Amino acid sequence: MKNSSHPPSDNRRHRAVSRRHRAGITPPAALKLAGTEPDTRPPAARPGVRRAVVTGGLLDLAAGNQPEDEDLVEATTEADDTRRAATRRRRLTLTGLASVAAISAVMLVATLVTWTPAAPPPRELTPGERERLAAMRVTNYREVRAGLHVTAGDGATRTDLLGWVDWARGLTYLDVGGPGAGALRGLAQATPTVLVVRPDPTAVPTPAMPPLVPPTGGWRVSDQRGIEPLLKLIFTLAADRPDGVDGWVGRWVGQDRVNGEPVDILEVTTPQSGTAASGAPDAAPVRYWVDPAGRLHRMAAELAGIGPVAVTLNRADRPTLRPVAALGGRPGLPRALTAAERNRWRRLPARLRAVGGAKVTLTVPASAATNLRGNGWLSWTTGDAYLGVTDLDGNGRRTLVRHHGRKITRIDGAATTGSSARPPLPPPKTGWRTGAHRTQALDPLVAAALTAARRDGPPGTARRIRGDTLAGVTVDVVQVDTARGPLRYWVDKRATLRRLELPTRAGAWAQLDLAPGRVPPLTPPPAKR
Repeated sequence: MKNSSHPPSDNRRHRAVSRRHRAGITPPAALKLAGTEPDTRPPAARPGVRRAVVTGGLLDLAAGNQPEDEDLVEATTEADDTRRAATRRRRLTLTGLASVAAISAVMLVATLVTWTPAAPPPRELTPGERERLAAMRVTNYREVRAGLHVTAGDGATRTDLLGWVDWARGLTYLDVGGPGAGALRGLAQATPTVLVVRPDPTAVPTPAMPPLVPPTGGWRVSDQRGIEPLLKLIFTLAADRPDGVDGWVGRWVGQDRVNGEPVDILEVTTPQSGTAASGAPDAAPVRYWVDPAGRLHRMAAELAGIGPVAVTLNRADRPTLRPVAALGGRPGLPRALTAAERNRWRRLPARLRAVGGAKVTLTVPASAATNLRGNGWLSWTTGDAYLGVTDLDGNGRRTLVRHHGRKITRIDGAATTGSSARPPLPPPKTGWRTGAHRTQALDPLVAAALTAARRDGPPGTARRIRGDTLAGVTVDVVQVDTARGPLRYWVDKRATLRRLELPTRAGAWAQLDLAPGRVPPLTPPPAKR
């Protein structure tokens, strides 16, 4: 049932008034709806009523009600501050999350770049790896040459060898340096049987690649035992036949890269010394860095009396090596003499007799303890020779040597400042003695030079070893094999002898260089009556 005391229109007015009250607007008609008379007192006299001005039916806050205005402003300001603080907190949170994400990304990338999977553990050699080791030395021999860097010892005793090796010809050419090089500092060339050195005490300790064209003078035979095991190790890295690996105890250690090439690291313990290119004592493990083609790139071992030894090969650095004269010079291609060369060879004795004689210079690397240097003259006319000789490893004293016919005599002279000075003229009359002497290693060389002028010529069959030059003169190097060993004659195009060579007991080659021309009298003047 509808309420009769409040018609519908009144209900609508009541709801409107309620909405206005909630909005803070109190219209005058609301008093009538409450059933009371309007209060006619001034607003200021009305208790509990704040002054307000209604303009156009709305409450004008700017015109009155200031305390409420301030409350509203303060509430709005507080809400704005709260929103701004919340916004700042959100921004800081997002910034922190972004920073954490960036740092995590950087760490992840760094980890992925530097991370390597765990290497597989060592294992036994496979049949294929054994085959590679068996063929490794043959591969070196067939590739002929390689660059070489050997490090022996460590700390203050370390010695560095830097240069090249020619396995096919059995030659190595090195610069020796490092803090432990000592008297070996300088250049060295070696074959499997002999080592010749050119000491340079003033060289800096840091090694460098030696000059491709080695110096011509200053080489001597050396017996430096500290370097012998290293040379043996270098030469045993090559062979003309595969190794037998049945008795080896070996394992695969890991993988590596050397000069940009992938290699396997194979560790082997050999049953005998010197096998598998190790040169190490029995039961000493040796590590080889071998590529899939069976080529050796690096080796590491422990040698008794030396310590750790590392050998690194540069297989792309393969120049042709030039042996020094003390090692016989370039090997050449031996062949029979041509018609023109045979003609010059037959004319050699007569040509020497016509020339008469020559100034001579001697270089005789006889042994590690005897390295002779000498100067003087010889006469093909009289068959005499007169020389002044100094032993580089002796006491610095010069010995005078005379060849007269089949007789060889000597006088031990005073100390000399060098080996370049020629013997005094005229030769001394007295003091000559025969018998064994430390300089007698040069006697076969001088005798061969004198007999080259005999009418029947040098004995034996001659063959050409190679062409060469000496002091700007083109020569044929002709070798004659005799009962005492090979003799090499350097003959120019005018059939004149320019050099004579023969091997010494140490395995090196001695040289007698000749400058044809007039010579002084080589016999003492006759005694006055």
